[in-house]
Amino acid sequence: MFNCFEGFELLGGHPCILTTQDIHLGTNESTADTARVLSGLTDLILARVYNQSTIKELAKEASVPVINGLSDLYHPIQILADFLTLQEHCGYLNGLTVSWIGDGNNVLHSFMMMAAKLGVHLRIATPKGYEPDASVTREAEKLSKEVGTELFLTNNPLEATRGSNVLVTDTWISMGLEEEKEQKLKDFHGYQTTMQTGKVAAPEWTFLHCLPRKQEEVDDEVFYSQRSLLFPEAENRKWTIMGLMVSLITEYTPQTPKPRFLYMEKREQ
Repeated sequence: MFNCFEGFELLGGHPCILTTQDIHLGTNESTADTARVLSGLTDLILARVYNQSTIKELAKEASVPVINGLSDLYHPIQILADFLTLQEHCGYLNGLTVSWIGDGNNVLHSFMMMAAKLGVHLRIATPKGYEPDASVTREAEKLSKEVGTELFLTNNPLEATRGSNVLVTDTWISMGLEEEKEQKLKDFHGYQTTMQTGKVAAPEWTFLHCLPRKQEEVDDEVFYSQRSLLFPEAENRKWTIMGLMVSLITEYTPQTPKPRFLYMEKREQ
């Protein structure tokens, strides 16, 4: 969250951090009441919560913009940074193939909601039992069909990686779920991203990870290689959240044209 607060300060704002020690969201006070109180004290709410339903209720009841900083279902601000990083490195997004190797978690769900809109093909490998949410998959399949991009799901990492421009993984053990570690390490055997994994990818493949990473998710050879974009990716969390906050609370007009989402163009035809 440091990048969010630093970015807001750089814009001239005054961030106020409310941790679980300061606010008991939905416990001592209802989420709806908290949303109304914060709307009178702030210009914007950025919330990291456990349940997507909490974000929805905050957005419904607040009179100021609400940003999903992270929920159990989505992590949209991470994906903004990821796609900016790829745009900067590759010079384009439309036509890229991204391979996800790992857990069917909130970061993957956000990739699934965004990829087709930017013309990006998405190939996903998860262990059996760790597939992405069924409702998210249905919506992603619908978006891919509208645009004509590929959405491919498998339980074989090498099958998902074949021909890919970008390999992506994330932490296997989410915060607060450390008790799952022993079982997950068994279930995710063979899912570590290595140079061997990349042998079936496109020749100039690159690597993303939203951090923090563990050795079992990606080895040092890939993590610290020239193929790794994860440190620019981490920095871009700051620039993208700044852009998002500015667009929500000011009359700012971008100096460069806004991108046209492919699925919107298809619907207009």
